[in-house]
Amino acid sequence: MARKTSLRDFQEYLAGRLLGAAQGRGASSLLGVRSGDENWLVDLADGGEIIPAPRLTPVPLTRPWFAGIANIRGSLHAVVDFSMFCGGAPTPHNSNTRLLLVGSKHGSNAALLVTRMLGLRSPDDFAPVPREAGGPAWGAARFEDAQGGVWRKLSVRDLLGDDDFMNIGV
Repeated sequence: MARKTSLRDFQEYLAGRLLGAAQGRGASSLLGVRSGDENWLVDLADGGEIIPAPRLTPVPLTRPWFAGIANIRGSLHAVVDFSMFCGGAPTPHNSNTRLLLVGSKHGSNAALLVTRMLGLRSPDDFAPVPREAGGPAWGAARFEDAQGGVWRKLSVRDLLGDDDFMNIGV
């Protein structure tokens, strides 16, 4: 019979793993997320908190990929539908949808709306593949897993510095 774990215990365990990995302790230092049809890797040191997608407040006269504003513990976060920003389909809002708060470390309250979390990953499980020609600097690095799946690596610093990402107005 499977051991039951309370949500609080699981959150504490995951927070400890994330903190340890971000500080260089432990084998896992990448977070896997699914956005649209693509798998992405994010350095835990760059990634922030992961939360279920809350209700978003739409903002008029913004680009279609700007999902809205979220109030997260009293702080407003600008939310980008990461799949749409990358040219894909809109992210469905369901029980798997998550917000990845990415800007806190870099002085920005930015969050990415992603399809679902894929968990902690070890860099040793991936082999680099040639960079995508002509792709944005924030998503040009690509890796392959043991099953032959291609993962793109998100450079949060480059994404937050991208003029297109920061210009939400139409």
